[in-house]
Amino acid sequence: MLENIEVLCHSSIRICKDKTIYFDPFKIDKNYNDADLIFITHDHYDHYSKEDIEKVKKEDTIIIAPKDLSSKILEDGLNEENTILVKPNETKIVKGIKFETIPAYNVNKQFHPKENGWVGYIIEIEEIKYYIAGDTDLNEDNKKVKCDVAFVPVGGTFTMDFKEAAQLVNEIKPKIAVPIHYGSIVGTYEDANNFIKLLNSNIKGQILKKKKL
Repeated sequence: MLENIEVLCHSSIRICKDKTIYFDPFKIDKNYNDADLIFITHDHYDHYSKEDIEKVKKEDTIIIAPKDLSSKILEDGLNEENTILVKPNETKIVKGIKFETIPAYNVNKQFHPKENGWVGYIIEIEEIKYYIAGDTDLNEDNKKVKCDVAFVPVGGTFTMDFKEAAQLVNEIKPKIAVPIHYGSIVGTYEDANNFIKLLNSNIKGQILKKKKL
């Protein structure tokens, strides 16, 4: 299920299967320019980065982003015709990839207000559902997620910490859980390891982010 999937940095994920898909490209190390789809969860600089989008997008790349990013995308000169704006609780098919938008928000802090309409995504590839949670706390909306693989933030401060992330994963019961949102701005590799230790025995925890020497 994780073949040809990488956690590049922080919450930046690259999936190379039939299509090449990026989530929140950030600190991309070179010009790949191979993205069929780019999914953006919200407009914070470590998730929406024009500089990094330019390194992965090509002429026909489709960018999927929350509606409140509309003006920023125009200001940054990105192709409006190749941009799909979304809000929570939608289901769409783009370039043959089915996806759902899941509300992503804080419940006990103010960094990611629910009213902003920011999102995580569930995408379906080869009948496998991948949930990329975005910057979120454990909440009543993401407790309802059904997926095979879950990518969840574990770094705390702005999102769930590793304990809350494990609580969410143990509730939604994916087959595999991958920690993200650590090792760069907030959170440590220890948080990622502690997250995996708290998972129920029938859920495989997998660290995909390479530790920089």
